[in-house]
Amino acid sequence: MHFARLLALWLFTALYLVAAERQPNIVIILADDLGYGDLSCYGHPTIRTPHLDRMAAEGMRFTEFYSAAEVCTPSRAALLTGRYPIRSGMCHDQFRVLRNRSLGHLPESEITLAEALKAKGYATGCVGKWHLGVWEFSPAGHPRKHGFDFYFGLPHSNDMDPSPFAPKGAGKLAEQQAAWWNAPLYRNEELIERPADLSTLTQRYTDEA
Repeated sequence: MHFARLLALWLFTALYLVAAERQPNIVIILADDLGYGDLSCYGHPTIRTPHLDRMAAEGMRFTEFYSAAEVCTPSRAALLTGRYPIRSGMCHDQFRVLRNRSLGHLPESEITLAEALKAKGYATGCVGKWHLGVWEFSPAGHPRKHGFDFYFGLPHSNDMDPSPFAPKGAGKLAEQQAAWWNAPLYRNEELIERPADLSTLTQRYTDEA
């Protein structure tokens, strides 16, 4: 009986130590045009976001945050590096919102959040639009070159690669049609669909995440 009690105590202690050393999951969602007060957990009176509210309640809720830029490429660079985008060359000018044939990319010398987490034993993944390099032309711009173990998504905005069916100036038209665009969908380095089926893309992002 004494041995059994000691064994039970040892097992409890071991499990406690394992649980104490277990690191929390980290989920970052970057949303376009999402205002501070657009979630119910931040006080919106009519919009209901129960799943995000639960994540906020069970995790860490910040009350002050500023985006480093109002457009895609520099804001992503800042979020992943914690630095002003101009310091990584991803600044906001006419050349730094990367296009579908851009040769530029996030420099390999930059330490990303994914790389820092991998150094702490985390497995990392990225789902959605990357927009920090088009690896078809610049392989060093791929998410897996910047600390992510897994990637599923588009290398750039879905309206940056017009198809032969797109009218002139299609990207500026209010009424958009999926047939106008030839956006490539990748899983890691593999091109799995082109054009991406935009009607199912949100659900597939959810499933992959």
